[in-house]
Amino acid sequence: MENVLRPLIVIGGSVVLTLVVGWAVDRLMRKADERHRETPLWGLLRRARIPFQLVLCAALLRGSYDQANILDGYRVGVGRALTLVLIGSAAWLAIRVAAAIVETSFTRYAHAHRDPARVRRVRTQVTLIMRVVAAIIGVVAVAAMLLTFPAMRAAGASLLASAGIIAAIAGVAAQSTLSNLFAGLQIAFGDTVRLGDVVVVDGEWGTIDEITLTHLTVRTWDERRITMPVSYFTSKPFENWSRGGAQMTGTVFLHVDHSTPIPEMREKLRDILRRCPAWDGRAWDLSVTDSTPNTMQVRALVTAKDPDDIWTVRVTVREQLMAWLANEHPHSLPRVNTAEAVLPPVHGNGHRPDGHRPTASPDGEVPRPRTHRAHQAPGTERR
Repeated sequence: MENVLRPLIVIGGSVVLTLVVGWAVDRLMRKADERHRETPLWGLLRRARIPFQLVLCAALLRGSYDQANILDGYRVGVGRALTLVLIGSAAWLAIRVAAAIVETSFTRYAHAHRDPARVRRVRTQVTLIMRVVAAIIGVVAVAAMLLTFPAMRAAGASLLASAGIIAAIAGVAAQSTLSNLFAGLQIAFGDTVRLGDVVVVDGEWGTIDEITLTHLTVRTWDERRITMPVSYFTSKPFENWSRGGAQMTGTVFLHVDHSTPIPEMREKLRDILRRCPAWDGRAWDLSVTDSTPNTMQVRALVTAKDPDDIWTVRVTVREQLMAWLANEHPHSLPRVNTAEAVLPPVHGNGHRPDGHRPTASPDGEVPRPRTHRAHQAPGTERR
């Protein structure tokens, strides 16, 4: 009877005690979260209840397994397995607690500072720091697991003697990986690019969606994801539209006829911008920037608070100005003119300036030059 009750009491008691303690701790953290709404710490710590219960259960079983008198022939293997579970769950718990503390600190910082650029910068740093911390904890946990095996302890002593050679070989073999790793740290603390920044990379316009220690993801305007090594952003030039502020100035170019009423067009641009919610009201202008034999180029200058709004303002201005010209001033739209060749005027001696005499018609009269007239498409006015 004792051989049955002893392992049942040891194992069952460990499991029941783990569940009771886990439930009590979770209840306390829930009440603390309801009482302190100003901080998300307690709510984030509740995410660690599963690794906490796993650590507690593994520790109880590891400490009381010798008194269970079960599987005596496999006592060493079972004890080592419980040790491995304890180390792994402790690393999991440490990562969850560190993430809760870091996330709480970032939330307080974000509430205290209203500058979006600074908040995105800290967010990028916090994300990469958490990845580094998780990697370090994972490496330490794996090393601790390996050291529980006696054979690995002897191997570790021999590896230390050749650490220099191994480091050199690893450095050459993982040169690109290490360069990306250091580039990720440089981006995190050098403030080159941040989460949420609007960038133009290789002709693609998008937003920084994810930054890791080795790669960076750009989400384009059409919902595509471009994954690039972080070393690209430390070795090649790129456009960062969010650097130094999100405000932007945009331009709209139109080709119109020379007879276009520029003052009226300028007033129409002002009316369009006043009715456009995306315009931030900082500046606007309309100027003639170029002229060709057939048309002239007009540039409308507008401003907005961010890249998304500047796109909205530009397309709105372009659409409504073209509609206004088509309805109110159709003669201002660019046209392709065709005309018959015009002969030079005839002097009093009957010779043209090039020295040639016009050919007379059969009745003896010299043909008079024809007047220049533009051939237009039906329904358009003559110039």
